[in-house]
Amino acid sequence: MSEQHTATLTRMVLPDHECPFGVRAKDMLEQAGFKIDEHILASREEVEAFKAEHGIATTPLVEIDGKTIGGSSDLERYLADAPAS
Repeated sequence: MSEQHTATLTRMVLPDHECPFGVRAKDMLEQAGFKIDEHILASREEVEAFKAEHGIATTPLVEIDGKTIGGSSDLERYLADAPAS
């Protein structure tokens, strides 16, 4: 990407578990050249509150340039469909 876009990535990193889908989403964003504004959910309570607030069943949640993309599979589809810059 020639023009750097910003992605907001909210993902779960608990003391005993780091969500592999959040790691995958972060890797995809980095490889695509996004500037990442990362938000870490560090407790089960934070995870559950975030999911309830956003009406989602799982994390991570990716937003690009203010548009909600979804989780890591949604991000993969988005990046595959995005025109090359």
